[in-house]
Amino acid sequence: MTTFGIMHPGSMGAAVAAQAKRAGAEVLWCPAGRSEASKERALRYGLTAASGLAEMSRQCDVILSLCPPANAEEVAAAVAAESFSGIYVDGNAVSPGRMARISAIMLPTGASVVDGSVIGSPPSESKSPRLYLSGPEDAVNAVALLFGDTAVKPHLLTGGIGKASALKLAYSSYQKASRTLAAVAYALASDHGLEDELLDIAKGRTTSYLVETAYIPKVAARAWRWAPEMREAADALSEANLPTELMEASASTMERWANLGEKPLDLSEALAQLHKATGE
Repeated sequence: MTTFGIMHPGSMGAAVAAQAKRAGAEVLWCPAGRSEASKERALRYGLTAASGLAEMSRQCDVILSLCPPANAEEVAAAVAAESFSGIYVDGNAVSPGRMARISAIMLPTGASVVDGSVIGSPPSESKSPRLYLSGPEDAVNAVALLFGDTAVKPHLLTGGIGKASALKLAYSSYQKASRTLAAVAYALASDHGLEDELLDIAKGRTTSYLVETAYIPKVAARAWRWAPEMREAADALSEANLPTELMEASASTMERWANLGEKPLDLSEALAQLHKATGE
């Protein structure tokens, strides 16, 4: 039986750990300093309380960190301080650079580090998130086996540490920012009594711009006039005392394309232009 540790059982972490338990692993967690909500989740999912991080590090074959990104290095350092030498999976939404630092933190312990990212809702009878994994092949395979026939669906990536983290942020940069932008757009429409009209327009679309990659060069070709429009939108938001930063950022991004005019581009050219500073 594999012994699996979870750092820490938030809504996602507890649900993922429960799936490993369902597949036959013994699951430990560390109650010290955790909230009553965490304790309730651990109890609900049947997780076993360890006396402390030292015991968890001694007993566990695999430890998974699922915590706020800002705390990811701190958590890794705490586990490393206990000389954990099993498989350490960082499943947090961190940048590839931060993931490399976490790998370096764990290196002296002899642990195998796996870069992980969970994309989707917490696993349940109706939800099946994907667990993307990259890193040493043997360690990645061992982690994937923990979730066989569960609601957590492992997807293995080649290329080593940083790949799973990059994919997570590539997706969430669109998903979360677009939802925030939707809130700002709705707020502006609401201020002018136009909610129904805005929703009527939106209902005409049934797909995500994220899958319409052929549209990216078209955006680039229109950026010379769309960027000023975004500046006007920022002004409108400011007049309504709403956040302007997302619109200003959109304008700044489009301005990297604006000097192209309506020059036709292919996708690779449009993406390459985004890496260039304004005015180059």
